Amino acid sequence: MSDSASLSDYLRAPDVTHGILEMGLDGEIVGEVEHVEELAADIGKLLMNKDYSDVTFIVDGEQFPAHRVILAARSEYFRALLYGGMRESVEEKISLPSANLKAFKLILRYAYTGQLLFTAIKLDLLLEVLTLANQYGFNALQNSIADYLKSILDTKNLCTVFNISQLFSLRDLAEYCLVYADRYADEILKEPTFLLLPVHAVKQLIKRDTFCAPEINIFEVIREWGEAHKDTADVMHQLLPEIRLPLISQKDLLSIVRPSGLISSDVLLDTIDFKSKSKSTEFIHRGFQSPDINIATSQLGAVVISGETSPGQGLNLLSAEASSNENIPRTQIGDPEGIVVQLGNPYLINKIILILYDRDNRNMAYSIEASMDKVDWAKVIDHSKYMCRRRQVLLFKPRAVRYIRVLGHANTAQSRYFHLSHLEAMYSTEKFQDDPDTTLQIPKCNVATKTYDAQVVDGVSRIRDALINGQTSGYDWDNGYTCHQLGNGSIVVQLNQPYLISSMRILLWDLDDRFYSYYIEVSNDGANYSMIVDRRRYRCRSWQLLQFDPVPIVFIRITGTHNSSNEVFHLVHLEAPADLSLDPPDEANCIPYTEDQEQQN
Repeated sequence: MSDSASLSDYLRAPDVTHGILEMGLDGEIVGEVEHVEELAADIGKLLMNKDYSDVTFIVDGEQFPAHRVILAARSEYFRALLYGGMRESVEEKISLPSANLKAFKLILRYAYTGQLLFTAIKLDLLLEVLTLANQYGFNALQNSIADYLKSILDTKNLCTVFNISQLFSLRDLAEYCLVYADRYADEILKEPTFLLLPVHAVKQLIKRDTFCAPEINIFEVIREWGEAHKDTADVMHQLLPEIRLPLISQKDLLSIVRPSGLISSDVLLDTIDFKSKSKSTEFIHRGFQSPDINIATSQLGAVVISGETSPGQGLNLLSAEASSNENIPRTQIGDPEGIVVQLGNPYLINKIILILYDRDNRNMAYSIEASMDKVDWAKVIDHSKYMCRRRQVLLFKPRAVRYIRVLGHANTAQSRYFHLSHLEAMYSTEKFQDDPDTTLQIPKCNVATKTYDAQVVDGVSRIRDALINGQTSGYDWDNGYTCHQLGNGSIVVQLNQPYLISSMRILLWDLDDRFYSYYIEVSNDGANYSMIVDRRRYRCRSWQLLQFDPVPIVFIRITGTHNSSNEVFHLVHLEAPADLSLDPPDEANCIPYTEDQEQQN
């Protein structure tokens, strides 16, 4: 610093060319250095360097000079070993008899440099490295190896990788292996390494509904596995119950299963009897699983095999988007053949999306059946008594399916045909609740919205569908509400499909002190209504929370019976079901009439 330069001048013009921290007048750090690479490189130079070494590890007779403080900083295992008060804390030479020599060299390199090139390491050696990483507590390395193993997983190494994932409780890797095994089950059964798996790993694989291989193939491999493990204590009793005997043909039961002696004659006879008296829909089938992916596409081998179609119509139904073309598959109302889609493989599904023909205001009733053999069918959705429109999102208990049949039951357009524009099928990971008796969904959010394809079919409003657009503010004397003349008509909202609903919330127009009376009815077909809310003898205003016994709903009809200011009933907003997490309305919003008030009305 020159004689003429003050301290403040020096601080304002710092020398940062060599990593000196830049300081402000108040001492605040306004810059920093980051020489991590130099630090790592310098520590890496100590690898296998006798300089400053204070401990030597012996593996398979080979000596490895090391530095206690570095290993203790990198690993809890070595911290306990070298500074935990055990005899190794004072020994200059420590033998590690269980360590693999090549793997230990790589682990030591990682400890000093933080680097390993997995692609240059053969799988067997990499698994030895994983073993030491687990033992020594190098968790970041263990997780990185697990991620790399996912990227190189194939049918030949799956059993080996799955076994070690179980051994070290690598749950994410184990689940990845299970999903991969589901996809290539039949090929994995043919791998010699399958016979090396422990019993718990085999059981975890074959018990899955998604482990999709012919059941007789699974049985034969389990028989081979038993031969390979015959010196072990009897463990076949853990695996044989996982074999789904009804899925094996009677011929194979008699010619392959019976001679094995693994299944008793009584069990075989019971199985044959069950098969002869039961429908295939009662069997627990296996199916592939592709979470949240539409598997009803021509790219995945799906085809339309039944229904009135002309060239290209089947492709329209299974295209990525709903066809706007009127030339779409159809079936006659009441035709038991319906529209049938054959999937490319048996799949485990719990969700079907339909788009019904929607070029006009028609409503249609339908049902959906599923089958594995196109002989026995199980009804998964029954909307035969509900008038539905446009997009149908249908959720049900997961089941293995090869064929999907859609049957038409009614059409309000006075047509004898049921038209289907689009179909999707998938296994959905979203959580949902349905009613076991009606199989209807119990929605968790408001479905009386445009997003869910609801529509206002009766009522007067300056803004189309103002009642279901979600706006609960900004309304005035002229806009933002739907209304009807008292004593003449009602306000009617149609949901896209039936739901089991037990609550609603409505907002009555409330820009002054007027009050209303009303009642609410619901219907499945738009013709036959039943009352669920009766507030004809109440003074009601603003927000109303309505709760009732669960009931199937497609149409909601709200009828005003009184307005203290004029002869029109005004409704701003409708929710079905209500958001019960919100604060309940003021009790003053709904007060029973006194006897005098009722007489006046």
